Amino acid sequence: MKLVLETPRLHLRPLELSDAEGMFLLDSNPNVHVYLGNKPVKTIAESIGYIENIQNQYKTNGIGRFAVIHKESGEFLGWSGIKFITEEENNHNNFYEIGYRFREEFWGKGYAYETAKAWFEYAFNELKVDTLYASAHIDNLASRKVLEKIGLKLKNEFTWNNDVPCVWYASN
Repeated sequence: MKLVLETPRLHLRPLELSDAEGMFLLDSNPNVHVYLGNKPVKTIAESIGYIENIQNQYKTNGIGRFAVIHKESGEFLGWSGIKFITEEENNHNNFYEIGYRFREEFWGKGYAYETAKAWFEYAFNELKVDTLYASAHIDNLASRKVLEKIGLKLKNEFTWNNDVPCVWYASN
């Protein structure tokens, strides 16, 4: 996949196997997984498997989650992007979802909003999607604020994976 997006501070590029260490730092942190079902990864092999799964999404759907790289430092901050969801979620399937996840030390610095805004614009200007969706844990107020700030509207509450209370957002 050749697509690269830029924001004032960040490069957004396809995930590579060389990102495995950064992904492991991200997804092995229990604090990152508080709103994700509390299942942090335990091995770097799990992070590699996650990257390979995303790379398959690039091939199958032409889009997926991208690495977020700080322009000045070159550091892996997390991921952000659009995923085409084929399995059912909140009575929807075959839809585009915006999402992001950052290493804890980069929370509260505006990176989630910066990347989400770039992906929101890409979804409508380049992918020409009709509707963009997102979900968040009902108590994840920081993530919900980002979704609302980019223009998504709260639609309903639902339960994900039979036990995670979530909220559902849509662009219209």
